[in-house]
Amino acid sequence: MANLRAAQKAMTRQLLLDAAMDRFVASGYAATTIDEIASAAGTTRVTFYAYFRSKSEVIKALITERLEDDLAQLRSPKGSSLGGLADAVAAGTREQLGAWIRQAMARWPGVRPIVTIARAAQAVDPDLTHIVDAWTDETIEDVSAGLDKADRFDADSRRLRGALAVAQLDYLFQRWADGFWGVEQDRMCDLVTESWFQLLGDPDQTSPSR
Repeated sequence: MANLRAAQKAMTRQLLLDAAMDRFVASGYAATTIDEIASAAGTTRVTFYAYFRSKSEVIKALITERLEDDLAQLRSPKGSSLGGLADAVAAGTREQLGAWIRQAMARWPGVRPIVTIARAAQAVDPDLTHIVDAWTDETIEDVSAGLDKADRFDADSRRLRGALAVAQLDYLFQRWADGFWGVEQDRMCDLVTESWFQLLGDPDQTSPSR
């Protein structure tokens, strides 16, 4: 009986998270009410508060339970022969930087909805800032670690270079769709690769850009 109750509670919690995700995507974080989330989950406001204290608690749960593993996979894909972002940066070639960018591009559609919602929530609930920004900081640290490993560029510029590279990729991923700005996906990846190579790459690598 205890196991059944625990399973029912877990299912209700997941229903609330699923409903919140659907409503946030449909209406936006700020416009979505707790009553709407509860109704979409087939339950009540009282039940919602038995699981979450606020909408920001829902966002925290979505980030920690559904987003963090996916973002970690973006930075360092399991089972990939390419290795992680730090490895690609340390290698410093157009080919390896480009391969990592394409790999990240392929994974991004599954991550984008929660990232978009989390950033919208951050504007309404500033206490979420450190949680929402953590993955960006970790990605920048990966870039910096790759440059440290290669001992490339002045040490005091490495983290800034990482911030510039990650910011441009994040901006594009948040706003781009195939054909947006008149550029198809493959060409966009080529252009981002060239930009990253200028910021992060090994200048002694002479392989031609595409």
